[in-house]
Amino acid sequence: MDDATAHANDDLDMAVSDDELVIRATIDRPEERNALNDAVIGGLGGVLDAADEGPARVVVIRGAGGTFCSGGDLKSMAGSIGQGSQAYREGFSGLADLMEQMVDTGALVVAAVEGYCLAGGMGLAASCDLILASEDATFGTPEVDIGLFPAQALVPIMRTVNEKQGLKLLFTGEHIDAPKAHEIGFTTEVVPDEEFEGELDSLADDLAASSPVMIEMGKEAFYNQRDMGFHEALSYMKEVIALVAMSEDTEEGINAFLMDEEPEWKGR
Repeated sequence: MDDATAHANDDLDMAVSDDELVIRATIDRPEERNALNDAVIGGLGGVLDAADEGPARVVVIRGAGGTFCSGGDLKSMAGSIGQGSQAYREGFSGLADLMEQMVDTGALVVAAVEGYCLAGGMGLAASCDLILASEDATFGTPEVDIGLFPAQALVPIMRTVNEKQGLKLLFTGEHIDAPKAHEIGFTTEVVPDEEFEGELDSLADDLAASSPVMIEMGKEAFYNQRDMGFHEALSYMKEVIALVAMSEDTEEGINAFLMDEEPEWKGR
């Protein structure tokens, strides 16, 4: 998958599985606690584009050096000071566009969280479809400490966590550990540090083994129905399941089940 690895740069490492079904993107700025800059954001956007254009079914995002992401790069942000409102809009728009793209991409996106997952980094993780966290992970939105409200990170975070506990997190900037993050609904799973790599590999393999038609249509349907009323969502989902059922992959899956064989997905 040359298109995916082409988006690697000095701040973003790339790896693609032998079967090209899983792309692993690693933010490689450990000296900056993997803060988000233009190179990281642009590289991740390119990876998602490549996943949509190729066979990849899963994209894993993690950070180098035992830290996921500490948020936006304050050094880069400082360059907008005194430059007017448009400079701020442009400076902040990259992360918002990336978070939107993560929801829209047909691949499943997994956040592999170790160490710090803070501020925009927490928003980045919340925009992923699944979050696997190590027990040593720390979460929070400390933007309030510098007088900044975590406005963009709020959008995916508050669609993930308990509302009242989420509001406390946003307005206090407190750090919470992985068990607490799991308690308020932020993470998919929390695992012991020594089991993290094995669990991550297993999760990526399990997700990638599914029908690509089911993954893409199912993910799109999930996010579409989330903001619908109950009856509207049910009506919409009746159409979705009919369309999925008509795919060659569903026919292959049913036949393989009846024959007690592993399905060979066709992607259509």
